[in-house]
Amino acid sequence: MGRLFEQGDLRFLILSLIEEKPRHGYEIIKAIEEKLHGLYSPSPGVIYPTLTLLEEMGYATVAQAEGNKKLYAITDEGRAFLATNQSIMKVVLEKIAAVKRRFAGGTQPQIQRAIENFKLALQMRLDAGGLTDDQVARIAAIIDAAATDVERV
Repeated sequence: MGRLFEQGDLRFLILSLIEEKPRHGYEIIKAIEEKLHGLYSPSPGVIYPTLTLLEEMGYATVAQAEGNKKLYAITDEGRAFLATNQSIMKVVLEKIAAVKRRFAGGTQPQIQRAIENFKLALQMRLDAGGLTDDQVARIAAIIDAAATDVERV
């Protein structure tokens, strides 16, 4: 899929999400994952430092805190920042829409399971070693036939 977000793009997306409603870091992760139909889920190691940066910049604030759990809300400065940078936010949203169109709503779980099963079976067979030329040719033919069948679906 390549790199989805350029430097700073995630800041705009996070700000727009907390502009919709105050959210906890975990809720932001889930909201981004939902926007991308499960194709991308940012790690806490990306979200929480970005939230801290937004807070330090004055664009977000902790509206409520319960221990380590913080509820982030956008500030007036954050709203102004988003308004000033609407063109960048538009590009970020267009990237998200393009990814969703390209990948048709994400990988189906059944297909993902089958891919992982295939990779494991193939790796186990290759790791066992001792393949004859005929076995190598047969495995290659099976893979080629499967690819052809998928293309026809």
